[in-house]
Amino acid sequence: MFTLAEVASLNDIQPTYRILKPWWDVFMDYLAVVMLMVAIFAGTMQLTKDQVVCLPVLQSTVNSKAQPGMSGKADFTTVQPTTGQGEDMSVRTVSFGSESTVTPDVPLSRPASSQSQPTESGQELKKEQKDSSGRKTNLDFQQYVFINQMCYHLALPWYSKYFPYLVLIHTIILIVSSNFWFKYPKTCSKIEHFVSILGKCFESPWTTKALSETACEDSEENKQRLTGAQSLPKYVSTSSDEGSPSANTPMITKSGFKFSADKPMIEVPSVTILDKKDGEQAKALFEKVRKFRAHVEDSDLIYKLYVGQTIIKTVKFIFILCYTANFVNTISFEHICNPKVEHLIGYTQFECTHNMAYMLKKLLISYISLICVYGFICLYTLFWLFRIPLKEYSFEKVREESSFSDIPDVKNDFAFLLHMVDQYDQLYSKRFGVFLSEVSENKLREISLNHEWTFEKLRQHVSRNAQDKQELHLFMLSGVPDAVFDLTDLDVLKLELIPEAKIPAKISQMTNLQELHLCHCPAKVEQTAFSFLRDHLRCLHVKFSDVAEIPAWVYLLKNLRELYLIGNLNSENNKMIGLDSLRELRHLKILYVKSNLTKIPPNITDVAPHLTKLVILNDGTKLVVLNSLKKMTNVAELELQNCELERIPHAIFSLSNLQELDLKSNAIRTIEEIISFQHLKRLTCLKLWHNKIVNIPSSITHVKNLESLYLSNNKLESLPAAVFSLQKLRCLDVSYNSISLIPAEIGFLQNLQHFYITGNKVDTLPKQLFKCVKLRTLCLGQNCITSIPDKISQLLQLTHLELKGNCLECLPATLGQCQLLRKSGLVVEDHLFDTLPSKVKEMLNQDTSIPFANGI
Repeated sequence: MFTLAEVASLNDIQPTYRILKPWWDVFMDYLAVVMLMVAIFAGTMQLTKDQVVCLPVLQSTVNSKAQPGMSGKADFTTVQPTTGQGEDMSVRTVSFGSESTVTPDVPLSRPASSQSQPTESGQELKKEQKDSSGRKTNLDFQQYVFINQMCYHLALPWYSKYFPYLVLIHTIILIVSSNFWFKYPKTCSKIEHFVSILGKCFESPWTTKALSETACEDSEENKQRLTGAQSLPKYVSTSSDEGSPSANTPMITKSGFKFSADKPMIEVPSVTILDKKDGEQAKALFEKVRKFRAHVEDSDLIYKLYVGQTIIKTVKFIFILCYTANFVNTISFEHICNPKVEHLIGYTQFECTHNMAYMLKKLLISYISLICVYGFICLYTLFWLFRIPLKEYSFEKVREESSFSDIPDVKNDFAFLLHMVDQYDQLYSKRFGVFLSEVSENKLREISLNHEWTFEKLRQHVSRNAQDKQELHLFMLSGVPDAVFDLTDLDVLKLELIPEAKIPAKISQMTNLQELHLCHCPAKVEQTAFSFLRDHLRCLHVKFSDVAEIPAWVYLLKNLRELYLIGNLNSENNKMIGLDSLRELRHLKILYVKSNLTKIPPNITDVAPHLTKLVILNDGTKLVVLNSLKKMTNVAELELQNCELERIPHAIFSLSNLQELDLKSNAIRTIEEIISFQHLKRLTCLKLWHNKIVNIPSSITHVKNLESLYLSNNKLESLPAAVFSLQKLRCLDVSYNSISLIPAEIGFLQNLQHFYITGNKVDTLPKQLFKCVKLRTLCLGQNCITSIPDKISQLLQLTHLELKGNCLECLPATLGQCQLLRKSGLVVEDHLFDTLPSKVKEMLNQDTSIPFANGI
């Protein structure tokens, strides 16, 4: 037995799928129920009342000789036993015609040919009466029952006997065919998920809010109310209509929204911000819809299954109609039966009546009528299935009536399910389309974002950077909060991993903003915002994974001074580097490119005449073609790092204005070309660190204006005297090589201020080193030095001294005469520091407000 709860749960299943059952499916379900009732009714009647009644068809028992004058008339005698206790055998005559024939009344079991003749004497009658007395067998009744049963199976057509059961089987097959797509495992899971999501999307407060605000978007009163409340970010541009941007400018243009005025509009809720719970539910729905679409759109199994079951129902209808029409006339009230049991009953033929024939025929006609209606609906369904492309669904109407013009068209099973829903109510798909729109999703995120990131919270995240500028760094947000643009005193804005960043016209309030960072953040700007950035932005950092992520408006910032591009610019992957022309950046002075270039792209040379600094940091990809460097005549600083260069490029020698050259982290082994640097009269800084240089050629003496020379992390074993002929040298870095001796010629470098020889094999310090009285930084760590001469006291301007990692036993007390040296600038082991006299230690521990030259 089923419990009431189980029955109730079964009853709840059908309403779940009702939105996917069009009118024809519902109608066919009702027709199937009626056919089921016909089958049950006919079956019940047949089980309780179905039978046949048969009577024998008698042959003429009158001798044709005794009736020679009869013609066209037949006399039949029906005998019926009327025996009883104490009664005589009576004779009943049934006459058909003008004359009658008398026959004795005998049991039916006696053959007609053996009918007894009238006795001649009463004794014989008494004797026969005496013989017939005894136990009553009712053999005549049993014989009729026997004949009725035999003739029911022999004479009655099979369709009369099995019609109710056939109707029941056909109806069950049709019911199963109608609902199979709801039960098949491959489809029911998708259908259940779709119905669940559709219901939640229909009832979501965000759906009502989005559609209602769309309806009232053009209302000036509503715009003023929303602006006054400052609670809902506008996706639409608030820029003035001073002119539309050019076709190649990727701006967010002001859009007009259409909505039919004669249609009822949902009332705009008074509260413009969803509560946190509703917002989180809406976000979850967006994610579910996105995943469901990706899962369902890749196949059309549901569509094929529905078409298949409709075809099966149509074929079933044709089959039922064909064979039923042939057998409808076989259901008759009268039937002739030949049971072939003459040896038992004496008769060969019986005439039978089927008492259910009339009722069954009426039920059959009703059933045929229902099947015809059912079949016509099946044919209409097939016509609907093949008349329009059900595997494509367009939200064109929704896009026309709302601001969500980006609702994508869907296909395959997703499209078919939406077509089915439209047969129930098109409002479902309209409300569902809100959750397919990226605009709607972004709008929801903006509302939640502005609700969470208030002005006060953003103010707490503002910090001071190394340049003493106010900086705000926003990381992995769904968008840019509106309150950001109320921070009018902000100098630097960093946006990182914000894929849907939009810069509205309100940015024009940030008059101090001059530096913008876009890290994996392809920001979109409104026209007014772009005009402001074009006039005020001076420094832009763009970090990207693909060149397409670089916003196109970047190439139109005419007043930009510094541009930093960090990402994949490989010419093979991006078709000669898909950078738009930089020709519009007429004021660009600094270009920083960190990528994997194989050659300097032509687009960079578009700004070559204006550049003063070019930095190219490769990831180890060999930079081959460098001829375009010759065009950069005004470049003062050039950095080519990690480019796998084996020699100093000859194109560099044409840069007459070059002041600083950095070739860090390459594969340079020899620098014989350094003699060509004598033509670069302005070259003051040469950085050849982190290479494989073995020796320094004597031709370096020709680079007379050199002030800084960086040769650290190479394979140098000695320092040639030619290096110390560079009288203007102020900084010399030869740390982390294999140098064992500091030449005495170092004393010639009277202008030397910074000397780095850390990580070598030096064991003694020449006295000439301390003639470099302008030294401020002296790094001697990680060598083999055993003692520090007392003449170190001559370095009166020394502020940084590194001695850690040597073989020292004590420090000279003369360190106390280095008036600018403090403990913070003395890098040495603690136990060595303790060997100093207490007065010296006190002096070194004193605080001073004099800035260290190390930072100058």
